[in-house]
Amino acid sequence: MSEKKLSYEYCEQLVSDFENVVKHPIVGKSSVYYTGVDLGTACVVLAVLDENYKPVAGAYRYSDVVRDGMVVDYIGAIKIVREMKQQIEEKLGTELIYAAAAIPPGTDALDGGAVKNVVQAAGFELTNLLDEPTAANKVLKIKDGAVVDIGGGTTGISILKDGKVVHVVDEPTGGTHFSLVVSGAYNMPFNEAELYKRNPENHKELLPVLKPVIEKIASIINYNIKGYDVEQISLVGGTCCLTDIEKIIDKQTGIFTHKPKNPMFVTPLGIALSCTQEAME
Repeated sequence: MSEKKLSYEYCEQLVSDFENVVKHPIVGKSSVYYTGVDLGTACVVLAVLDENYKPVAGAYRYSDVVRDGMVVDYIGAIKIVREMKQQIEEKLGTELIYAAAAIPPGTDALDGGAVKNVVQAAGFELTNLLDEPTAANKVLKIKDGAVVDIGGGTTGISILKDGKVVHVVDEPTGGTHFSLVVSGAYNMPFNEAELYKRNPENHKELLPVLKPVIEKIASIINYNIKGYDVEQISLVGGTCCLTDIEKIIDKQTGIFTHKPKNPMFVTPLGIALSCTQEAME
């Protein structure tokens, strides 16, 4: 069995386990819990792992406290993370102390402080702050290739060689642009378009409508991987939940493109895997 397939199996299993514990948390006697906080443009996700870094609980909530990867509603973001933290604590019967978080690549000077402050103000000790595609690769375990995190407002790309990140970039274009296209094509308010886009039953009908935007993302990928000899692309982020998005990107780039079972949960799980018991300075 190839190493590529093995790494994808680990990813699929971890995501599947997490989906299960979101619905049915595992209440046990872990000596410590590690939380990954993913402040996404469209969705905030908390992933909780036990002392062995196995999923035990999680929660997610759609929100608009982040725009284009930046926190725009600071108080609202704190409130959501705090509420989700408390809900999970009640289910597990314990306090969640340690958390890690992530930001779009290259935005640490702009927004790293805001994300850090949100997590700390929600009651966590922040132990790590890393870029989103790098966090995702904790789950994907790619040694050579590109991790493409298509979020609500931006597309983050990390290129890896021998397991190390050699190039990161974050470009505007993401799920918000999908919703704008749906809103215009169907003459519906943006919020309705957002909900319509999320429904898997509408994906087959929407794919031709959204194809130009997907092709734009593919061109962004092509431009940024030029000269890096990328052999595989892994798609993560909530926007990648669109059925068959990977087929269009595969065709446009000419590079094998993999999409996990639920790409929305890959990054938060990777963030949680990066959590420790040592608070950041």
